[in-house]
Amino acid sequence: MPRKKLENPEEILSHPIILRVTEKVFLKLEKLMKESGYQSIGEVARMILSDQPIKCFYVDVSMNAPMEQLALIRKELKAVGININQQTRYFHQSRTDAQKGFYALKTAGLYQQVGQKTEELLRIVNALAAKWLQDS
Repeated sequence: MPRKKLENPEEILSHPIILRVTEKVFLKLEKLMKESGYQSIGEVARMILSDQPIKCFYVDVSMNAPMEQLALIRKELKAVGININQQTRYFHQSRTDAQKGFYALKTAGLYQQVGQKTEELLRIVNALAAKWLQDS
């Protein structure tokens, strides 16, 4: 099956250019290729020659630990929320005041856990905000 023809014939790459560069320049081009997500060094060179911007993507490894902590806190808060919903259901289904008091106390303990996790969450967010504002 033949290749589809391009709608704009001016976009066809029809003129090959053979270029030799030093090892240092090659390594720079290779680094740009890896950071920008282009498939080949030729694409990077075309972008440079045509004076188009090259968008590079960087991963901040220092954010891995706080993001893992935030994900863990989210998971724990979700579990506590499910427990609170269950305790609330048991509270409404209970018939005696003693049972209602028991479930009310258990739910109060769960709300204390939510408060602790919220404080931990705010501490992490404040540290991230301080780092973010320091960089800008």
